[in-house]
Amino acid sequence: MSTHPARGPQGRTAPGPRTNRDGAGDPTHALRFGYGTNGLADLRLDDALALLADLGYDGVGLTLDHMHLDPLAPGLAARTRRVAHRLAELGLGVTVETGARYVLDPRRKHGPSLLDPDPGDRALRTDLLLRAVRVAADLGAHAVHCFSGITPPGTDEETAWKRLAEALTPVLAAAEAAGVPLAVEPEPGHLLADLDGFHRLRRALGDPEPLGLTLDIGHCQCLEPLSPADCVRAAAPWLRHVQIEDMRRGVHEHLPFGDGEIDFPPVLEALAATGYQGLTVVELPRHSHAGPHFAERSLPFLHRAAAPAPRTSRSGEPAATHRREPHP
Repeated sequence: MSTHPARGPQGRTAPGPRTNRDGAGDPTHALRFGYGTNGLADLRLDDALALLADLGYDGVGLTLDHMHLDPLAPGLAARTRRVAHRLAELGLGVTVETGARYVLDPRRKHGPSLLDPDPGDRALRTDLLLRAVRVAADLGAHAVHCFSGITPPGTDEETAWKRLAEALTPVLAAAEAAGVPLAVEPEPGHLLADLDGFHRLRRALGDPEPLGLTLDIGHCQCLEPLSPADCVRAAAPWLRHVQIEDMRRGVHEHLPFGDGEIDFPPVLEALAATGYQGLTVVELPRHSHAGPHFAERSLPFLHRAAAPAPRTSRSGEPAATHRREPHP
C-alpha cells in the first residue's frame, strides 16, 4: 500500500478553488470532479487513488477490471474492504463503472453483453453487474454504471430490448436492496444509444426507482440533437452519474479537453443548476499511456470552466472584486 498520508474528507495537499464538497454555497462550486481508473490502467490502483487525491480530485470512477479490483478474482469482499478504507483515508468519493473491455471474455471486447443470444452468456454479464452492486454498496459508491451492449447480428430490435429489460431486472432488484442506483449509459453504436433509448428502457421497466442515467457529455456532442447543456437539463430528473471529456460531432472519440468542440462553461453551469451531487468523472481510456499527465491537466481545466463568470459594472468593465488573473 502507498504511504500517502491519511486525510479526512476536507483534507487536501493542493486545494482547488472550491471551498466545500457537500454542495452547499454557490451552486457553481457544488460540482465534484473525479477521474476514471480506465484512464490510469498502467498504475496500481493504490497509486492511482493517491495520485488523484494529491491532484485535488473529489473522487474516482472505479472501473472493475483485472488490474483494478478484479471482480472475478478470489477474496473480492476483503479486497473491497481494503479499497474502501483507502478511499476513506484519502477523502475520495467513488462510483463503480463496469466498462472494462475484456474482463469477462479475453477475445470479445465488452462481451458477453446483456443482449447476447445465449442466455448463459447474458447471465455472465448480469452476474458481473450484481457483483458491481455489492462492491458499490461496500464502498459507499453513489452509483453503479452499466450499458446495454451492441445488438448482435441477426437479432431484431424488439428481441434485443426484451433481453435488455429481462437481464437488468435482477440487477435493479439488487440495487434497490443495496440502496445504490443503477445508472445506465447511452453509448453510441449500442442498442441504448441516446436519451430516447434510455426513456424507452425506463418505460418498458415501469420506471423503477433504482434506475437512473449515466450522462456522458461527449456522447451528447457526438450524436444527440440537443446541445450538451440542453441534454443536461433534459436528463436532470434521472441523472445519477456523469462522465466528461471533449468530443466532435459525429465522431465517437474521447478527447482531452480543448481538443474537441464542446463549450464547457455552459455545460457545467447547467449541471450545477440541476443540484446534481454525484461525481463528474473524466473519461479518457485511450489516453491511459499518459494518464497522470492528463489527470493533472484536466482538473484545472474543469475548475476554470466551472468558475462563475466575473460580474460587470454598469460601464461593462469587470467588477474589481471579481476580476481574475489570466491563466498562463
